[in-house]
Amino acid sequence: MARKQSAVGSPENSSNNGRAARPLWPSIVDGVGNTPMVRLRSVASEAPGVAVYLKLEYANPGGSVKDRPALQMIKDALADGRLSKEKTLIDATSGNTGIAYSLYGAALGLRIALVMPENVSQARKDIIRSFGTELIFSDPMEGSDGAIRHCQALVEQDPERYFYSNQYANPSNPKAHYLGTGQEILDQVGDKITHFVAGLGTSGTMMGTTRRLREHGRPITCIAMEPDGALHGLEGLKHMASSIVPPIYDPTVPDEILPVRTEDGWDMADRVAKEEGMHIGHSAGANVFAAVEIAKRIKQGCVVTIACDRGDRYFAPMQWEKHYEW
Repeated sequence: MARKQSAVGSPENSSNNGRAARPLWPSIVDGVGNTPMVRLRSVASEAPGVAVYLKLEYANPGGSVKDRPALQMIKDALADGRLSKEKTLIDATSGNTGIAYSLYGAALGLRIALVMPENVSQARKDIIRSFGTELIFSDPMEGSDGAIRHCQALVEQDPERYFYSNQYANPSNPKAHYLGTGQEILDQVGDKITHFVAGLGTSGTMMGTTRRLREHGRPITCIAMEPDGALHGLEGLKHMASSIVPPIYDPTVPDEILPVRTEDGWDMADRVAKEEGMHIGHSAGANVFAAVEIAKRIKQGCVVTIACDRGDRYFAPMQWEKHYEW
């Protein structure tokens, strides 16, 4: 006898609604990766011949795509002796990598110190402090580049105290996406994928994922999204021409660089929440905006992009933010 179909069309099962059992993790560090992917239908409706998928990296334990490189950098440094419980891991971060360092540092019994611009959202500061991490603030007017310079100065003053993980130059950053994100995308959509879109911050997601996708048997066009100018409100992203370029970034890897305005990223994040039921951050909104633009251009195909984090980390207003009224 055929199984009864639920109201949304999925088979019903008396024990688990047809879903696989949830895994049992020995530790929270085992929860990184294998994130779900959702098809965007409403916001991509202008390109009906293209399947646009959003990989929900906010489903990682730390709530962002940065869980992958943070944990990979920690694991690789512990394995080769650069990091131990006698040293403090230090890095510059705009927030999400810091949350991930803090979470996995706490789980593994490691000391963490982070340098970040003083104007990052209060939510991120509070989350990071909750794990016992030491926060060091840099000049808010100097952005992420100022945090990098401040961090480097601290390490130079006391090199024996710190392990400087340096997410902008650490090869374990793109390695995490080569081993994880890229492989998972191929496992999830396989030969259907024709295009991949990701924003440029440290550039680890674009570099590592693209290198894995290029090893697939059919061609996949990989597009890097970046803010359209030096002064922008897409937190965590870099306008490469006006920034300190991360050593892990190779401009020959992407097939195209697509600039996106802050307003378009913000507006798309609002649309994804209201029309798709997913509350994503503004850099994720910019990713989706770029993916939809590519979808409208190509007419047929499959575009995959990344939901870097959730929108709830951006409620505390900054000078360039919209003011939400409740």
